[in-house]
Amino acid sequence: MPPAAGMAAPGWWDRLLAWREAITADPRFRAWAARFPLTRPMARRRARQLFDLCAGFVYSQVLAACVRLGLFELLHATPMTEAALAHRLAVPPAAMARLLAAAAALDLVRQRGDGRWVLGKLGAAMIGNPGIAAMVEHHALLYADLADPVALLRRERGGNALSAYWAYAGAAAPQALEASRVADYSALMAASQPMVAAEVLAAYDFRRHKALLDVGGGEGAFLAAIAPAAPGLRLMLFDLPPVAERARLRLAERGLAGRATAFGGDFTQDALPTGADLISFVRVLHDHDDAVVMALLRAARAALPPGGRLLIAEPMAGTGGAEPMGEAYFGFYLLAMGRGRPRRPEELRAMLTEAGFAASRALPTPTPLLARVILADVSGA
Repeated sequence: MPPAAGMAAPGWWDRLLAWREAITADPRFRAWAARFPLTRPMARRRARQLFDLCAGFVYSQVLAACVRLGLFELLHATPMTEAALAHRLAVPPAAMARLLAAAAALDLVRQRGDGRWVLGKLGAAMIGNPGIAAMVEHHALLYADLADPVALLRRERGGNALSAYWAYAGAAAPQALEASRVADYSALMAASQPMVAAEVLAAYDFRRHKALLDVGGGEGAFLAAIAPAAPGLRLMLFDLPPVAERARLRLAERGLAGRATAFGGDFTQDALPTGADLISFVRVLHDHDDAVVMALLRAARAALPPGGRLLIAEPMAGTGGAEPMGEAYFGFYLLAMGRGRPRRPEELRAMLTEAGFAASRALPTPTPLLARVILADVSGA
């Protein structure tokens, strides 16, 4: 078929891929490839990948069952038999056998030679990671919104279980939200923020700054994680008034009241507090649409002194080796949430330039899937 008017003809690489896809779509070729020794491994790998796409929800629910039962914590404490686990967790023996077999297939648990069950490779990674367990529990809301993905795509954004959970996302006056409306999501962010803070600390030295303002800082988990690494750093936080009040209490509990100040306000309407030579947006920008993000970047530029810096840390689209995380996971998560979108580093850097920052650069992090970091300078110095 010739290209449509005004469109360039596809290049050789696109033509090669189109040929490959046409061949793969032929059932006769697939049957041959599954039998031929040289193509059989590839055919089996593709079949496994496609099956995993179909079965992914079931895998996630096996993980959810393990988290809700507290299975990983039990096995971390001591190896246990199947019968002991069934009794301890009040699960019928046959059902416990089924769960353990499923979890073992997913590398969450494994059975020793003596018959007792212990943690598997991925189950062990869950220990000491409350943020992951919190997200597993939280995904029940996302799955409810994704029960009919076509309806989600066709409807107006928001008005879902997930957007109701993130109360500020659809509120006409988010600064007036009651404390009870922000408690759950603030606690979720506090549980998962240390993972991101570890990535940021590995990428940037905060000791070069006098004061850090964390915008949208929730209960102060990011500031609390940064504080020991930069003992002389003054800590500032800006979030909705009921969230800022929770931050004051949490930071005081951590012994940081003397060096931390929490400001209440709405960063989509109010100016940011001044006095910091470093401002951070940690998992904030991808929650908002472009107009809000541009306003936030300009507000940060206005609040920073000459020589000040802005630090952005969040999962980003186009991350090598983690491509599904950006466009697939966060693309649909933020669709259900009702606002925001995953952005590539080059998009954010272009927005920083438009907002008036003199220069920006990406900093490497140990686990880019969790967070990537962009640093922007007010001046070129």
